[in-house]
Amino acid sequence: MMSEAAVREAADLLWRHWSEGTRLEALPEEIRPRTRGEGYAVQALLEERSAVPPFGWKIAATSKEGQAHIGVDGPLAGRLLAERVVPDGGSLALGHSLMRVAEPELAFRMARDLEPRFEPYGVEEVLAAVGTLHPAIELPDSRFEDFVGAGAAQLIADNACAHHFVLGPAAPEGWRDLELARHRVVAACAGRPEREGTGANVLGDPRVALTWLANELASLGITLKAGQVVTTGTCMAPLPVGPGQEVIADHGALGRVSLHLT
Repeated sequence: MMSEAAVREAADLLWRHWSEGTRLEALPEEIRPRTRGEGYAVQALLEERSAVPPFGWKIAATSKEGQAHIGVDGPLAGRLLAERVVPDGGSLALGHSLMRVAEPELAFRMARDLEPRFEPYGVEEVLAAVGTLHPAIELPDSRFEDFVGAGAAQLIADNACAHHFVLGPAAPEGWRDLELARHRVVAACAGRPEREGTGANVLGDPRVALTWLANELASLGITLKAGQVVTTGTCMAPLPVGPGQEVIADHGALGRVSLHLT
């Protein structure tokens, strides 16, 4: 097990690279997490850096394309920091972003807490705790030069590649009656041909992904809190982006969300 001092040193190093827009090859051997649990212990210290509670949670690698993009074989949870949330239709400087991709997603805002417990949560129980559904765009990034080779434990410590996030307006009330696995999303960027995806790319169904997140947090002793947003992963292959482009994710009846990149 990593010592408390090693966990803090790893978190400090990752935060410094995040803040300065720089990267490292890997965490030094003596402070490198080897398990998912150690990775989450490092990630947890990110909350100290924020002036406000976390905006919510992200799930990385919920599609085969997303898993290939960061070199893992299953989903990872990360924290959405309020300071990294960009308004719908707002502008964002890509700056030192290494990944330079946008991911059209579906996000849920919780209406009540889901506390840790021994028995796993089921999909219907988790959905009953949801308040609203939103179209969203995530712009992930990593503090590792070789994020494909970093491995799950280090990527979890790296906040599951969280970086910036855009939340669109709440979808109409009827969203609960829709088959989200079949839901179609169309993304456009800088005049390129539109790209399409569906909710099935998100662990087979965004509702299943949300349930995975609730249970992952419960296993860590963390409450998924009312008011927090959970973005469930990209509905399509990550979309390459660059400065001067506008990214639009059109979820049809569920609404649309956009972002201008500088």
